[in-house]
Amino acid sequence: MKEKIEYLLRVSFELKASDLHLTVGVPPIMRLNGQLKKYGKEPLTPQLTEAMAKAIISESMWSVFEERGELDFSYGIPGVSRFRINAYRQRSCISLAIRIVPTKIPTIDELQLPAILHSIAEKPQGLILVTGPTGSGKSTTLAAMIDYMNKTVHKHIITLEDPIEYLHKHGNCIIDQREVGFDTKNFANGLRAALRQDPDVILVGEMRDLETIHTAITAAETGHLVFGTLHTSSAPSTIDRIIDVFPPAQQPQIRIQLASVLVSIISQRLFPTADRKGRRAATEILINNSAISNLIRNEKIHQIVNVLQTSRSQGMHTLETNIKELLQQGVITREAAEPYLQEIVQNAKI
Repeated sequence: MKEKIEYLLRVSFELKASDLHLTVGVPPIMRLNGQLKKYGKEPLTPQLTEAMAKAIISESMWSVFEERGELDFSYGIPGVSRFRINAYRQRSCISLAIRIVPTKIPTIDELQLPAILHSIAEKPQGLILVTGPTGSGKSTTLAAMIDYMNKTVHKHIITLEDPIEYLHKHGNCIIDQREVGFDTKNFANGLRAALRQDPDVILVGEMRDLETIHTAITAAETGHLVFGTLHTSSAPSTIDRIIDVFPPAQQPQIRIQLASVLVSIISQRLFPTADRKGRRAATEILINNSAISNLIRNEKIHQIVNVLQTSRSQGMHTLETNIKELLQQGVITREAAEPYLQEIVQNAKI
């Protein structure tokens, strides 16, 4: 059974699928350039999906899976690739959602991300946030920025990931990668411990709760460069989310701290390219300056969009602007972009 699931993993990698779904009642399904495609015609059975799950989940983790009903873990095939896997129960059957992680870490330039990301990654301290919905390429963008640092500066980098996706080799930097659930209990524990491990840079795979967010802000205040991710749709909504996590009595102080430590917010979405041969990220870039800081401190987050629109010379732009540019260049289609443009307009009216 191990051979069967590894065959599907290899095929997914060779076809450049981003995801593979194994669920009862349908054949294996791959996500190719954002679209779901069936692979083969034979539907998977409950016995088959359970056997495939058991083939790649260790005995010690199987008991955890049976207790929780879901499990995040990573899996590697030497010479092929690494895979981020979520096993879960649905309707008393087992399903697997598998993300294919490329073995080569793409560069910022190869991803065709804004060049300003190079200078953002060179900052000595502060808080850098990469945001967007699940599957928007946040992990890849962060990996590209860490890889750039590994080639250009000499620092100690600690990453906290759930699970580890891209594997970084020691270069100019020492890079220690810790997996939540295996190397540390949770993000908050790992982040607290990281502060005692002499880091220059800390990457927090997901800022999920008040304790993690508070510790990340504190780490940025005390001279560390902190990278983090949030599932938010824009730079202003990211700031609101961070502040809203805290009790009302603490929010004024958090506003002051965030205005001081924030370096940049990079929000992104992935779109299939017009030629259907790949995907391209549209981005929103916020660079913290005196105008942004004042708006954060004075509870005028809604005005940040105006600063983004008028600060192109500093490397800033809105998601709407970037989507329209990609449309004009023919990189993406109107059909793919329209739902997002409508969403932006609706959010602006709220």
